[in-house]
Amino acid sequence: MKKNNFLEKTIGKITLLDKYILRQVIEMFIMGVFIFTSIIFASDTFITLIKQISLYGIPFKVALMIIILNLPSVFVMTIPMGVLLATVMTLNRLSLASEITVMRSCGIGLNRIAKPIFIFAIIMSVASFLINETVVPVTTKQSKDLALWALGQKNIPEGKQNFIFKELKDNGSLKRLFYVGNCKNKTLHNITVLDLAKDDTVQVLQSKDGGTSPAGWEFNRGAIYTVAKEGKILNTTFFETSVAQFGMDLSKELNQSVAKEHNFISLLKYIMANSDKVGDKKNMYLIELFDKIALPITTVVLVLIGVPLAITPPRVRYNRGFLFSILIIFAYYLLRALSISFGEAGSLNPFLAAWLANIILSIVGMALYYKKVYTIN
Repeated sequence: MKKNNFLEKTIGKITLLDKYILRQVIEMFIMGVFIFTSIIFASDTFITLIKQISLYGIPFKVALMIIILNLPSVFVMTIPMGVLLATVMTLNRLSLASEITVMRSCGIGLNRIAKPIFIFAIIMSVASFLINETVVPVTTKQSKDLALWALGQKNIPEGKQNFIFKELKDNGSLKRLFYVGNCKNKTLHNITVLDLAKDDTVQVLQSKDGGTSPAGWEFNRGAIYTVAKEGKILNTTFFETSVAQFGMDLSKELNQSVAKEHNFISLLKYIMANSDKVGDKKNMYLIELFDKIALPITTVVLVLIGVPLAITPPRVRYNRGFLFSILIIFAYYLLRALSISFGEAGSLNPFLAAWLANIILSIVGMALYYKKVYTIN
């Protein structure tokens, strides 16, 4: 009976310790994710928003929706940062308040103190993986489709009649001239296109109606006449549907973020099914494939290196947690950027390129963790 009471009390104390540490970790994690997400939005994402509005004519509401759809992919990047910040700040505070010293004097070692943090990191790692596998592919595809739709729709002047617009070559000379009879319900009617892109021939396209699609401008029920410079008709082609690209080349947009539109299994199938077509992009796709597992694991790796660095020596009386977090994150993403660049160039194996930063930091983290466990006072 006494033994059972002792076990119940021990389990109760352990549970109370876990709750005490986890409460602080979760609070700092939420703040960390908010901070790092805001930083990314204030730098890269916000600049992208302004660029889309100013250069491409995308409406503000559409550009904002595109950014919101990209939020899940941003969260996948900021979850490891948030967990690291929470780990370092929490343990650093406990160390400065001598609470870790008190715990150790009661027989609670660093492994036991760090246990709930590692469990939380594993849970966040799994959550990051699930978000990247289920939510990110869907929102990325929606974001790209919305961007392509907006890029195409911006060139259609609703309600206008008998208007022309043109596309110029790099040297400023005329490349294509477009005449449209009228535009109604985002559909062009009575279209004539004069194509001067080739030096030796001129093409004339005439179509009953047309509009835009993600692949380019789509023309319906028409004909294409190929005329020599001297005026002789070389060829005549009739079509029900024809797709042409002018103004902004939307085909380039179609090839972006292909890997993010797939989860691990579907991307693997895509690479295997299109091994001949992907060509020089195969390394990039393989790196993206392996990174779908490596990036979530980063959460645990950063905690492994963050725990020993967060324990402040007795002579240090200031909180250095935030500084350590920034330095570790900088080191990780620098290694990650370098290894991925070498991998895409073919200098590194794709698997090693995706995992190299994790491997290096894991080795450093295990060495620091082992030393701290057996030398902490």
